[in-house]
Amino acid sequence: MAPALRAADQSGQPVKLSGNSETFVLDNGLLRAEIEKRNGNLSSLIFCGQELLAQNGGYWSSVGRGNGNRPPGRVATVLTNSPERVEISCRFGNVAGVTNIPLDTDFRYSLARGETTIYVSGILHHEPGTGTYGTGESRYCLKLNPEVFDFLSIDADRQRLLPSGYDWDHGSPLNLKEARRMTTGIHTGEAEHKYDYSAAFTEAPAYGWSGTQKKIGLWLINPSLEYIGGGPTKVELTGHLDVNAGGTPTLLNMWQGSHYGGTSLAVAADENWTKVIGPFAIYCNTAETPAAMWRNSWVQATNEMQRWPYAWFMETNFPSATERGTVTGKIILRDAFAPDARMSNVWVGVSAPDYRPPPPRFNGGGGRRGGTNGFGGASRTNFPPPNFTNWVNRSGFPTLIDWQRDTKFYQFWAQADAAGNFTIKNIRPGHYTLHAFGDGVIGEFSLTNVTVAVAEKKALGELIWQPERFGRTLWEIGVPDRTAREFRHGDHFWQWGLYNEYAKEFPNDVNFVIGQSDWRRDWNYVQPPHINGSNHPIVSEDEEAGNNNADSAPTFRSRGIADTTWKIQFQFTNAPAGQATLRLAFAGARDGSMVTVGVNGQRIGDTGRLPATGVMHRDGIRGYWFERTLAFDGKLLQAGTNVISLTSHADNWTQGVLYDCVRLEMK
Repeated sequence: MAPALRAADQSGQPVKLSGNSETFVLDNGLLRAEIEKRNGNLSSLIFCGQELLAQNGGYWSSVGRGNGNRPPGRVATVLTNSPERVEISCRFGNVAGVTNIPLDTDFRYSLARGETTIYVSGILHHEPGTGTYGTGESRYCLKLNPEVFDFLSIDADRQRLLPSGYDWDHGSPLNLKEARRMTTGIHTGEAEHKYDYSAAFTEAPAYGWSGTQKKIGLWLINPSLEYIGGGPTKVELTGHLDVNAGGTPTLLNMWQGSHYGGTSLAVAADENWTKVIGPFAIYCNTAETPAAMWRNSWVQATNEMQRWPYAWFMETNFPSATERGTVTGKIILRDAFAPDARMSNVWVGVSAPDYRPPPPRFNGGGGRRGGTNGFGGASRTNFPPPNFTNWVNRSGFPTLIDWQRDTKFYQFWAQADAAGNFTIKNIRPGHYTLHAFGDGVIGEFSLTNVTVAVAEKKALGELIWQPERFGRTLWEIGVPDRTAREFRHGDHFWQWGLYNEYAKEFPNDVNFVIGQSDWRRDWNYVQPPHINGSNHPIVSEDEEAGNNNADSAPTFRSRGIADTTWKIQFQFTNAPAGQATLRLAFAGARDGSMVTVGVNGQRIGDTGRLPATGVMHRDGIRGYWFERTLAFDGKLLQAGTNVISLTSHADNWTQGVLYDCVRLEMK
């Protein structure tokens, strides 16, 4: 029998600190953690007598470190040493006249009496006088002991006994280097793809691994998302089998991610910049079943959120609860063309005002493949290119960084109630833009120049949202919710290769008839290219991350790839008059993707190059959200049957386009 689920027990043994010149050891009788002073790695974590970590343990990682060596200036410090709590620090930084790296780092670990949680934090500081700094992605990684962990739990839909390392090694390669079809074990014949477990942190407050034999669970919990880039809709990797030999159970805290549209972190030369990542929690528990351990981890996540900001975390750049502010208000929707319109699932948040990033020299290569750790190091690869604005235009992204792509600064979000009332708590003092969006409305509300002072309780009152409109709605396909969830396959999108079913399910492409067709069945979750044959280039996500969503798609058309055209049919009793606007809201696209639009056989324009969000080939339904509008003379429409065509141009099998919704408006 497994022991009961463990909870905090303040009557337990005092926390003890030991170690030597090479390591710190933190031990409270329930959990024992060993940290290497030379690099800040968590090299051992023992719970219930079991070593939970594999060889690489827990470490900080960013794309751009080609090696794991630390520069001079290493300082290991004990910050707190009492029977109630021990906190240690491993600092790495510049030494005047000796080194010139772009970033100083402080990696910390903390353990309290009676708890089965170790807290991890990182403080990143860029000093004036140092060079530019930028990364494609950054995370805290955990490599777990495969003798203990075999079951991965992300959310209610994705809980799975995973293939063994042996099964992974003997799997058959598929169309991505991260995907294989199992040829041995209980999942023989099934595909295993690490992106099938990607999730938005708002929908997975605790995720992790457990053991069906050892009855032990290990979970990652972010008590706040203020330090996570991309806001409440950002999707990123969570847990998976390491794609390298051995298929080691892996857990990631992706506070900056290059996937599904990516987030930006670029610091200019001489800029004074600091960011505190965490503290976040690594929580251990034990119970008879993985489901019981997962449910308990969500309870623990709620407890951690209620304790935020942690009173014990003493750091100059971490405001206490009494120093943080609160913003309240009420979002009221007033749609002149739909007075009865309602919205739900409303998110309201404050983030840094949109900004133009500096063009840093990107630290490229090596960080993902080698499993190495750390930040800083010598810049070796130019990214973005010197003409940053032209690069952004080619990539399809706006020239300014918005909340969906920002990870340089902090963000604070809350969900409004059914009446639109919201309270955003624990806001760091600063200058922000307030944003709001919700299901049922295309676009978002924004309010600039929102300043939050120390300990301020700012009441904004009623905020009237008049969404952008081009006229009355003639018809709409889907629900504006920033996902493709409501369409065919949207309720089980996390299965590898659903796009390969398209040719069988829609042999003549999509032909959607307004008033007759059902978008849950007749509108596919993605508009992929026609993919014929199997000799197509294998995609490497490693290379993409290093390019930070740069233009990495082949410039030539792969053999067996063809454009697809979707048709929307609708009827008018009388020919309409006025200006019509087709609104295309997108939940995903791929490098070089573009959609051309026709009305009754006449081309009216195209979307231009769409942002590279890479959602389809990562088995997702949501990435960076954006909209394109195409206006045309209503005279192109006629009494009787009308047809709008959407042609997605593709040179590469990965160029799938996902729609959030499609709406025709007219005034």
